[in-house]
This record gives sequence, structure tokens and C-alpha cells, in this order.
Amino acid sequence: MTVPQFLQKMQEAQRQQQQAQQAQAQQQQQQQQPIQPGPPKPEALAVANFLKGQDLKLRTCILNGQRKDMFKVKRALRALESPAYAKARSKNPLLPEITDRASLENTFKLLPMSLLALRVSKSDPHEGHNHAPGAHKTKRVKGLWTVKIEQQQECREELHFVWLYEGAQVKQKLYAVGALALVFTVVMFPLWPMKLRLGVWYLSMGMLGLIGLFFVMAIFRLILFAITMFAVPPGLWLYPNLFEDVGFFDSFRPLWGWQEEKKKGKKKSKQSGSANAGATMAAMTGQPAPATATTTSAAPQIRTASSTQQRHMAPRVEEVFDED
Repeated sequence: MTVPQFLQKMQEAQRQQQQAQQAQAQQQQQQQQPIQPGPPKPEALAVANFLKGQDLKLRTCILNGQRKDMFKVKRALRALESPAYAKARSKNPLLPEITDRASLENTFKLLPMSLLALRVSKSDPHEGHNHAPGAHKTKRVKGLWTVKIEQQQECREELHFVWLYEGAQVKQKLYAVGALALVFTVVMFPLWPMKLRLGVWYLSMGMLGLIGLFFVMAIFRLILFAITMFAVPPGLWLYPNLFEDVGFFDSFRPLWGWQEEKKKGKKKSKQSGSANAGATMAAMTGQPAPATATTTSAAPQIRTASSTQQRHMAPRVEEVFDED
């Protein structure tokens, strides 16, 4: 064996060894890592807080009967590759460094590994039933998906994830403290100063008086309408917009108004409808159409259709049965 052949053989062995190492590394990356419940990692919390502050174009979905925020993986990856992430990382050292595609995906995978966000897919409401998926149509709300959690947590741009991390609940805590303080304030009413309790009593009496005045006004306007309906038809309403779907101030404007009369076009439509129905029945049976009278300024004119013309114009109706 010559020296060049020996060197070529050694180079081929090194190439095979490198390819084997790369294949082994890819297999290790593709191996499923079980998600273990527990406290989330600080790095994962830092990534979640950063993505929470970005515009991921969230959509509302239903997960286990609860409303959750859903986002697409590609928007999260774009946010991690943006200059805003590099700026945030200079201030927060817990954010992982992103240099290539592998580090980008590993950074995003911190979310499902810490149960901060999980991959979901649109669920079939008829899954598990014996009937077909389209047998029963369910009412679907536009833009609202019913999703389920997938067992395989992958990182592809077309997939959807749901936020399980609600962030720093500062507002919820403040609301809870305010509600608790309000309850204690009401419970400690007997210990209030006398002037304060007297003011609350006057305020409550004033509110009751306004409610009673409202009921009296509603009864009075009904009595007034009943009287004016017979005395001065069609009747007079006091505050006609009182119970309409309008604003508070618009409910008391105008002060009065007449009852709106129903349009008289219904009788004409009924008469024309009955005439059309008679003509249709005559055409179907082949009998002469009933006489119709039209009154004008001149003498009444009576029109009678001839039976011969009706026989030619009469349509034929045939029953057609569906063949299975």
C-alpha cells in the first residue's frame, strides 16, 4: 500500500466517523424528553415573560372548557430572533443566547418543558362517537377554536401553542386585596362613626325614593295612555323611550309622544294574496278563475277568464318519488 492510498483511507475513515457522530447527535435531539411536573426553570420564566410582552397576534380558544390565549410558533420564533430579544438579553442574563437554529428551537422548547405553554390542535367535537363527523352540525363561534393538548411537543412554525403561564398577576392581586378591604369595611359597619353611618342612611333612603318614583311614573304613564287611547286615539305616551334600548338620558327624551299607528298596507296585501291564491288554485285544477272586481273612478269592471284559456295555461303537476 502506497502512502497516498494510506492517507486517502484515513481520510475516508475520519469522514465516516464524523458522519456517525452527527447522526448520533441528531438522534439524541430527536429523542422525546418527558415533561416532568415541577417548578419552572428561571430561564423558561424569563423567556415566557419576554414573549408575553411581544405581539404574537394571540387568538382566543377553548381548552378544557376555559378560555386560553393561543399563538403560532413562527411568531414566537420571530420574536426571539428580533433585536428586542438581544436588547432584553443585555438587561436580563437569564435569557439564553441564540446563535443558530438549534439554539433558537431549544430556547423555545423551554416553554413546554416547564409547562408554561403546550402544543395544541383543533379537536373534533364528534371524536369518539359512532356517528360521522358531519352528522350533527354544532354551532361554531367565528374565530374560536376548541383545542386539545398533543402528546408530541414539537417545534415547527405551522404549529399552535397555548399559554398556560398567566404572568405576574399583579392586577388580580390588587383586585383581591380591594375586594377583601371592601368586605371588611361593610362588616365593620357598626364601628363606623355616627356621622358616617347617618350619611349612608340618608343615601340609602334617597336611592329607595328614586326607585319608588320610577315605579310610580311607570304606572302613571300606563294609566295616561289607557285614558288617551279612548279619549284621543291613538293614545299618548309619557316618556315614550323609557323602556327602549337607548342611553340613560335618551330614555327621558322626548317628554311625550303619540302611539305609532300600524300601517294599513296589511289589508291590501291580504286581499292581493287571496286573489293570487285563487288564481293559482284555478290554474292547478283547470277550472275558471273567480271573478275579480277592480273599482276605479269609472264603473266597476268585472273580469272573468275563459275556461279554454285556463286549460292551456294550467300547469301539470306530477308526483316524483325519490329513488334509493
